[in-house]
Amino acid sequence: MKSLLIKDTTREDRIRIVEQALSSCGGACNFCNGCDNIGGGSIDELYLPYINGEKEIAEINAEYHRNMVH
Repeated sequence: MKSLLIKDTTREDRIRIVEQALSSCGGACNFCNGCDNIGGGSIDELYLPYINGEKEIAEINAEYHRNMVH
């Protein structure tokens, strides 16, 4: 498997990585609560910092988990 790190990917790679991950259930994310994201905002927007090369995907996932589990 290819590295998911920002330094090893292009913006286009990161878009494809996020799209693939979000579509793994076979459906669109709009209005879906399958990821238990109730009230968590747009899943697509959640990963924009990764797509834009600002934060690693692992950082975003860890922050999301910390904010959802109190």
